[in-house]
Amino acid sequence: MPQDAVVAWFEELGIQDVPLVGGKNASLGEMTQALSGAGVRVPGGFATTAAAYRAYLAANGLEGRLAGLLAALKQGRATLQQTGEAIRHAILDGTFPDHLAASIRDAYRELGRRRGIEAPSVAVRSSATAEDLPGASFAGQQETFLNVRGEAALMEACRRCYASLFTDRAISYREAQGFEHMSVALSIGVQEMVRSDLAGSGVIFTLDTETGFPGVVVVSAAWGLGETVVQGTVDPDKILVFKPLLNEPGRAPVIERTRGGKQHKLVYASGGSARTALQETTRREREAFVLTDAEAIQLARWAVAVERHYGRPMDLEWAKDGKTGELFIVQARPETVQARRGGVLRSWRLKDRRARPVVTGAAVGEAIAAAEACVIRGAEDIARFREGAILVTEATDPDWVPVMRRAAGIVTDHGGPTSHAAIVSRELGVPAVVGTGRATAALRDGQAITLSCAEGEEGRVYDGRLEFSVTELDVAALPRTRTAMMLNLANPAAALRWWRLPAAGVGLARMEFIVNDHIGIHPMALLRFDALEDAEAKRRIAEMTRGYADKVEYFVDRLARGIAKLAAPFHPNPVILRLSDFKSNEYAHLVGGAAFEPVEENPMLGLRGASRYYSDRYREGFALECRAIRRVREEIGLRNVIVMVPFCRTPTEADRVLAEMAAHGLKRGEDGLQVYVMCEIPSNVILAEEFAARFDGFSIGSNDLTQLVLGVDRDSAELAVLFDEREEAVKRMIADVIRRAHACGAKVGICGEAPSNHPDFAEFLVEQGIDSISLNPDSFAGTLKRVAEVEARLGRAP
Repeated sequence: MPQDAVVAWFEELGIQDVPLVGGKNASLGEMTQALSGAGVRVPGGFATTAAAYRAYLAANGLEGRLAGLLAALKQGRATLQQTGEAIRHAILDGTFPDHLAASIRDAYRELGRRRGIEAPSVAVRSSATAEDLPGASFAGQQETFLNVRGEAALMEACRRCYASLFTDRAISYREAQGFEHMSVALSIGVQEMVRSDLAGSGVIFTLDTETGFPGVVVVSAAWGLGETVVQGTVDPDKILVFKPLLNEPGRAPVIERTRGGKQHKLVYASGGSARTALQETTRREREAFVLTDAEAIQLARWAVAVERHYGRPMDLEWAKDGKTGELFIVQARPETVQARRGGVLRSWRLKDRRARPVVTGAAVGEAIAAAEACVIRGAEDIARFREGAILVTEATDPDWVPVMRRAAGIVTDHGGPTSHAAIVSRELGVPAVVGTGRATAALRDGQAITLSCAEGEEGRVYDGRLEFSVTELDVAALPRTRTAMMLNLANPAAALRWWRLPAAGVGLARMEFIVNDHIGIHPMALLRFDALEDAEAKRRIAEMTRGYADKVEYFVDRLARGIAKLAAPFHPNPVILRLSDFKSNEYAHLVGGAAFEPVEENPMLGLRGASRYYSDRYREGFALECRAIRRVREEIGLRNVIVMVPFCRTPTEADRVLAEMAAHGLKRGEDGLQVYVMCEIPSNVILAEEFAARFDGFSIGSNDLTQLVLGVDRDSAELAVLFDEREEAVKRMIADVIRRAHACGAKVGICGEAPSNHPDFAEFLVEQGIDSISLNPDSFAGTLKRVAEVEARLGRAP
């Protein structure tokens, strides 16, 4: 294209034209040229060039004036606000030279002829020649004008686009990025409007923006025009599509569907000078998803095609035409935040080793956090929590999870390494000190404190903000091991966080945590909703299941998506999913659960695990669990999911559970389905051969096995000194089951806390030839190194 051209059609442009038309417009041209064959739809249009911008400045004598105003800003003789306002006024007071105005008007008329419309509605977008580069995105720095109709309105929008090159935020951003203001030009994109005001629109990223996980496409969707999503003024739907299964026939690899509030939508204005208007959405719109699974998958396929073409993660905008039902990609730019991150693990060190802790407890994680304490003694005061504070409370339960996600750290009076606070903190990657005994009394609300989990098994809380250092470990430098090193996971919201770890899969995915945190309702209460006598439970269930025509589908859908999100980051490696292992008192705490659960004196040894699945109390609920697993494996396509049966007391009980599963379409051996059993009861060891004949593998649950071998309540503070997985009786049990299971051809892993907590125990397991060790994410790297050292000493290195 000639360097002095002032207008170019998208089909004439390519990515090499960034210096002429900026990143947005060059990308629209590139997609129009290169990706239409892949089915990617891009609305037609044209762009003004950098030469056009410079011609506007020259015709109005603005170059010297702008340079002078910017020099005054640099010299401190004017504020950012004064400078920006003066430059924008100067540009808006200018007029277009005749040749430039004629070229823009002629192109607009040609666009109308192509559409068969005399004065088409267009989007007028700014595209700076230094924006959308792989290392610096200028997204949101300039203005976009929607539903522009007619030549006069178009010319005014173009003038405003030029002025928006000097918004305060754009000036500040270029200063921070080191760009010379006068070397940046502005191109204007004039693009056919997609009638998304009658449907929806949003944003797509070709990786997870929080964790950098590259295996998903993240689609955000809201009703109406897309500016509400781009500007963050509305809470959109969020849909995650798993890339590796996108093109497998018959699969629908949507691993998450989160419905947003979508309180407002931007639509065409009717009458007056305003082009758009913000409206409240209807209740039906708020409760419905903007996109179907099929539409989200189509957008994901296009996004992957764009990413593949550009060779880097991308940030795109999409729109759906409410008149034709067609989907379009309306913008594409490189993703710049996660793209700059490397594959690293972090470790923390407190610089002041002489400080004395105020309280101590069990350390959860390996991080350090310094912030104000937010002391909350009861769940009724959760709303008082301040974002980024360190939560100090007596104990936590599932009601606290939303607050825990927003905390810099967590400190509790009660609980140990297997308590709710500890398990959830590990999953969220939030450091915690649990079981301090007196934190809520010893720490004041608003007090500056430092929480350290970087000093061994004891976690410490210090007064004041202490200095600490953070070092990073290159994941690629971690050693390889013959023993399969896997992860323990439960919270789907945190699963993508750990994708960089070189794990051989997930050795323990806890279903009950998904039920607790992402469903919250007892499955039998959904199945028997009409017969429920608890009016408050019925009200809460009706509210929680809004948007689902079938209340049972609420359970199956959310459980299936939760399992899929745990499994996807590790595909195709195995993910061992433990069937629900709530005790009866824990099930009773779910909404509507009290009506369906017995009151037991000792729930730890009561109706739990395998015994529930064929019990008349829960058999129909177990059928829903099976439906969700089938959906994950067959519809979504994650066949790396292995099912594991917990707390299976006898071979006869195993037969009953396997028959129940088969009746619901989960037959061991069919379609590659493997079924494991937890080894956590002495009978599992004593009858190892009988269990091995029924299952493909064992996973040692060291917490329950230790409890039942030693006769020690694992939750008893009085007996805590007696609870030790390294006791000889426990070790003999473990060594015995490994030897006998291997003789039967069955695999054996361990998913308890012991290998994480005790280096000598990890060494013992390797010596016994265990097949896999499953760890909490926070202790993975350290234990991996220890296992590698032991294997090298034993001559078993990979």
